[in-house]
Amino acid sequence: MLNTQELQQSDSNHYLHPFTDAKSLKKKGARVITRAEGIYLWDSDGNRLLDGMAGLWCVNVGYGRKILAQTAMRQLEELPYYNTFFQTTHPPAVALSEKLAELSPQGFNRVFLVNSGSEANDTVLRMIRRYWALMDQPQRRVVISRINAYHGSTVASASMGGQSFIHKIDGLPIPEIEHIEEPYWYANGGDLTPEEYGLKTARALEEKILELGENRVAAFIGEPIQGAGGVIVPPENYWPEIQRICKKYGILLVADEVICGFGRLGEWFGSTYYHLDPDLMPIAKGLSSGYLPIGGVLVHDRVGDVLQEKGGEFSHGFTYSGHPASCSVALENLKIVENEKLVEKVKHETGPHLKARWQEFNSHPLVAEVRNAGLLGAIELSPDKKSRAPFPEPGKTGYLCRDICFKNGLVMRSVKDTMIISPPLIISKEQIDEMFGLAWKCLDQTSEAL
Repeated sequence: MLNTQELQQSDSNHYLHPFTDAKSLKKKGARVITRAEGIYLWDSDGNRLLDGMAGLWCVNVGYGRKILAQTAMRQLEELPYYNTFFQTTHPPAVALSEKLAELSPQGFNRVFLVNSGSEANDTVLRMIRRYWALMDQPQRRVVISRINAYHGSTVASASMGGQSFIHKIDGLPIPEIEHIEEPYWYANGGDLTPEEYGLKTARALEEKILELGENRVAAFIGEPIQGAGGVIVPPENYWPEIQRICKKYGILLVADEVICGFGRLGEWFGSTYYHLDPDLMPIAKGLSSGYLPIGGVLVHDRVGDVLQEKGGEFSHGFTYSGHPASCSVALENLKIVENEKLVEKVKHETGPHLKARWQEFNSHPLVAEVRNAGLLGAIELSPDKKSRAPFPEPGKTGYLCRDICFKNGLVMRSVKDTMIISPPLIISKEQIDEMFGLAWKCLDQTSEAL
């Protein structure tokens, strides 16, 4: 067996972790994950954990898919790398692009390949501004996003995100990025019904457009369901109103599909789930199920035709854009999702089962609200269910619950005092029951510890 303490010490000495308090981690030591199979992880001490987060929302087809490793190896032996700069391409990039056009909603016939969701949204910002320059409206540069949104960690993508703790690091956001209220009824709805609140938050977009000047606004960006913000499922009337406003003022609609894409909601894309007609869709995570880094921007013909027909260089890209091995693995991953009918499984089988079990949390004394869509779920913790009151120290109870989950063999993420899950799409009804039982046990132990 591996020596956990030695690994933790070496990790502390040499590795700086993302989104981590390095001082705090040094005291406790990192959890060392050594292997995985299906929906389960094992740590260096031999403990098994049910991965209720699919890694970081990404391992849709589950762990241990040997065909994906074999696909990567074959490609690395044949063409381990070549770039797609300088008017050059290669078969894996062509094949994946063609497949994405086939799977995407009508009108999405082009893709710009990158290496992550952050890079995808960095690309989105530059592509939006390039489009409007080609349309002889270069003054349209402002992108409107939402408070508490997460769109990545590059300077551009973090600016489009609306999480203040990220903005503090480097004085973000950059200029010409604006934010409006998120559709988070539980925390911000007050005495309004969800329907009233849905319209209020959607119409904040129109108010912001008029405030800034409609001739300056280029686009609105939002996840169909905000993931890292706490699985914020918007009221049903929110997205139709947002889309109406975008159409009215002729601004681009960007649906960030990094989490919602590739089956998470029981549709190939969250845009389909909400009947959206976006212009750009950034993608990543489930595209390769995390087996190799890859992302992209799906581009509707309304934008792609302009970029291609009006010409001029789009001075943007990355060394590993369209990496052959990543493209090959992503293509094989999409075949698995198709062949095993995982999207249909989520829509008709596991998604409804998760929703039914998750609703049972409404009876737990620590739970004030539950939210579900497909294989996404959220539990709002509160000291007073009826008033939806926050805890005196926001986030403390959520962290406590998260740590208790780990001790009981469950990976469930906390966002302040919201507990969220996003399990692999291969999860069975029986495994959902197992996850539910573990989560209930952890909530009980959290209540006892308060």
